[in-house]
Amino acid sequence: MLGRDVLLQEALLLSPGDRALLVNALEESLDHGEFATPEIAAAWSEEIDRRLTAYQRGETKAVTVDQAMDQIRQSLAERRAGQTAP
Repeated sequence: MLGRDVLLQEALLLSPGDRALLVNALEESLDHGEFATPEIAAAWSEEIDRRLTAYQRGETKAVTVDQAMDQIRQSLAERRAGQTAP
């Protein structure tokens, strides 16, 4: 059996369509117990599909985890500063 790092690297070499198929198959194989209802799990699956499609069409851009965290921290800091202003 392949190690998870090797498996991940192999999966990343797949075409976008094949990666989407793999993601869907993996998501469907998970126990939906982490969600309150199967409907919530389905809604998240649809949202993931929508976002992936938008990315593949060039309608959105990707950012690194570090960039995303910096944006979140900046937004939180701005909200906190606005809430404490007299």
